[in-house]
Amino acid sequence: MGSFDPSQETNPLPKPSATGTDEPAEAPARVGTIVWGLVVLALAVLIVISQLGIVVLNGTYVLIGLMIGAGAALVIGGLLSARKRDNRTTNGKS
Repeated sequence: MGSFDPSQETNPLPKPSATGTDEPAEAPARVGTIVWGLVVLALAVLIVISQLGIVVLNGTYVLIGLMIGAGAALVIGGLLSARKRDNRTTNGKS
């Protein structure tokens, strides 16, 4: 039987560097998550307002307005995200 040699041990995890710069960058918040969170928040606020009797709301108009606003925000956010992503250098692959 051979002796154990720790230098030949395979380790799937990279060794941490002394400077600590190998930490993964934080992923930015996704546009869709932010937009749909705002839609849910707006619906909750509108429900509370209508239950208090401050304003009488037509549900159809509220939903149409929220969907138009959410759709516009998703399209604009996607375009801005794509524009930011296109500024990176390419490696020649498609």
